Amino acid sequence: QVQLVESGGGLVQAGGSLRLSCAASGGTFSRYTMGWFRQAPGKQREFVAAISWSLGNTKYADSVKGRFTISRDNAKNTVYLQMNTLKPEDTAVYYCAAARTIAVLAATGGYDYWGQGTQVTVSS
Repeated sequence: QVQLVESGGGLVQAGGSLRLSCAASGGTFSRYTMGWFRQAPGKQREFVAAISWSLGNTKYADSVKGRFTISRDNAKNTVYLQMNTLKPEDTAVYYCAAARTIAVLAATGGYDYWGQGTQVTVSS
């Protein structure tokens, strides 16, 4: 059983930056594709970014390309989401997820484990 704990959320002004972290335990972290998703009030959970366990292949939602960067440190069992040039529409609860696959997945249904989420609020 994999446990995921997100941190790094908070309140930031538009144009600012935040770095989210997701610490994993209980599994072979280096063998999981890791993803970040977000859910705003009244909306469905949506894909943000993902990174494969090998080669570091990445995928991003169009809405965050060029602003967000996903990375991972397998030695620390941690995945990061660097968020720059934040916009009010980025406000959401951000979730970390792990998938037992080498594919870089964007679908929520492809992920096996989820964290509890961390709130990101961007003020205008």
